[in-house]
Amino acid sequence: MTCEVCVVGSLNFDQIAYVSKFPKPGETIYGKKFVTGFGGKGANQCVMAAKMGAKTAMVGALGSDDIARITLANMASCGVNTEGILQKEGVASGVAPITVGEDGQNSIIICPGANLELTPADVEAQKEAIQSSKVLLCQNEVPPRTTLAAMRV
Repeated sequence: MTCEVCVVGSLNFDQIAYVSKFPKPGETIYGKKFVTGFGGKGANQCVMAAKMGAKTAMVGALGSDDIARITLANMASCGVNTEGILQKEGVASGVAPITVGEDGQNSIIICPGANLELTPADVEAQKEAIQSSKVLLCQNEVPPRTTLAAMRV
């Protein structure tokens, strides 16, 4: 696989709840709206580079769940080469529950899941994509040793 931009990083599934006010500890409130979206700094960078016309490849990890299936489909539909996105058995894909208040303030909980299972060996297996690219993007949302391995390839 050859590409112009190779991204080694995170893929998350955002779960966004819009609220009138943030709940206090122990309080349950009603939300105004709920939406989902695809995220992760790595995935976002890769998709935007593809939308700008670059030939892109993503190296990352998803779990063995429905989120992985729809994330892979989304990345492919955006023109991203997904050969380097691995599915890790027995672990969930990364998710980011986000609460957004009326004033635009937010709180985010990142549950990295499979993102933390991406290994230096996984990156080495994608050596062709990394070495053929003109640009390598990393965001430090995967283990530091994995990011370092990508930069050393």
